[in-house]
Amino acid sequence: MQGVIPYLRKQGYDCIDENWYGRIAVWLDWYRGKVPAFHTYRQYNGRGRITRERATLGMAKSVAEDWANLALNEKLDIVIADEQVNAAVWRVLEDNRFRTRANQLVEKAFALGTGAFVEYREQGKTRIDYVRGSMVYPLTWQNGTIRECAFASRRTEAKRQLLYLNIHRLDEGGRYVIENHMFTVSGGTLGGETDLPKGVLATFDTHSEVPLFQIIKPNLVNNLDLDNPMGISVYANAIDQLKEVDLVLDSYVNEFRLGKKRITVPLSMARMEMEDAGDVRPVFDDNDTEFFAVPETQNGENKITEHNMALRFEAHEAGLQTALNLLSYKCGLGKDRYNFQDGQVKTATEVVSEKSDLYQNLKKHEILLRDALVGVVRAVETLEGLPTDADIAVNFDDSIIEDVGAEKQRFLQEIRDGVRQKWEYRVQFFGEDEQTARAAVQADDGLNLFGGA
Repeated sequence: MQGVIPYLRKQGYDCIDENWYGRIAVWLDWYRGKVPAFHTYRQYNGRGRITRERATLGMAKSVAEDWANLALNEKLDIVIADEQVNAAVWRVLEDNRFRTRANQLVEKAFALGTGAFVEYREQGKTRIDYVRGSMVYPLTWQNGTIRECAFASRRTEAKRQLLYLNIHRLDEGGRYVIENHMFTVSGGTLGGETDLPKGVLATFDTHSEVPLFQIIKPNLVNNLDLDNPMGISVYANAIDQLKEVDLVLDSYVNEFRLGKKRITVPLSMARMEMEDAGDVRPVFDDNDTEFFAVPETQNGENKITEHNMALRFEAHEAGLQTALNLLSYKCGLGKDRYNFQDGQVKTATEVVSEKSDLYQNLKKHEILLRDALVGVVRAVETLEGLPTDADIAVNFDDSIIEDVGAEKQRFLQEIRDGVRQKWEYRVQFFGEDEQTARAAVQADDGLNLFGGA
């Protein structure tokens, strides 16, 4: 949105370079599946240059979606040691469709580099906004952690285009103060400030050091701007591979479209037919690739020639598979995540080794996601007036990556061998904290040691 950063700078904030949002726009084009500068091109057909549309597999969307399904899916479990607090927090999360919307936000964040959860109170209830990277404006940061931030969202009211700007800043005591602003929008440019909706305060002092926002991003170094706290897309360094996939696909599609038959027609014969018909239209459509106009030969031959081409589908399928392997590797999913079979891209579903690139990269991404999810819980607890000192366990779904059944058996064997303690089993597979797990083991009579596991 043009005008947001200039406004924030006038308020005294040091924002990131506005050109960064141009990079996000490029990643967004690839996420949408069509990049005008690449997928629209010009081709000479023997008579002139015509506009073509290159085919796309939309793999940027597939990669981001794949990562979101691996990192944060419906099996995510957040366990707060205090049962009453746990129940209250989950009521808020469920009211905000957290499992679904959080998965969607992770997908957008992995595509655009950054996303954010933003918590607030509205009509007596705690609400959560899910903000994509193009609407996140860092104001201050330290060691890569964004401490103060502004968030924008577009609204339509009484046929007016509006932009709501939500600023989270720290006061001198290190407590968060939230400012709310509303602007008119004209042609994608920020206009003048206008009245806030009824019931929305211009300034809200939280009297708390707990931030009511959490930034999520892929756990990747921003090699495009080392001092920028924003994240980069998981395919930021794989744009060439995205192009390669679509180049091979487009050639593959054209192989069948053009391979049916080609007929070369001398230009003079095309002109003669048009004159005889008394019609100013060409004999064949410029977009019809069956016919190709050529100049006459030097000896004046007027000859229509038919060409039947052999299809190179095996070479194209091999080339497409190689391109997919390179893309998968560059996006951190390992080199064999995607397979081109039966005319479609299939995702590997087999159990992946703990030593694989995919497993290690997933665990790395979970580090930042875990911090953000804990932050969401603390923010909800704060807004709901709940205690904020209970331990929080975030359990991701590892069944996609590792064989949980085999892992449980290994744990049990190690307990029998004396390598592990009994309470560790409950921590690992029940999501309990250490204190709760130890108490459960001590209370057990030995007949039901692992709670029926």
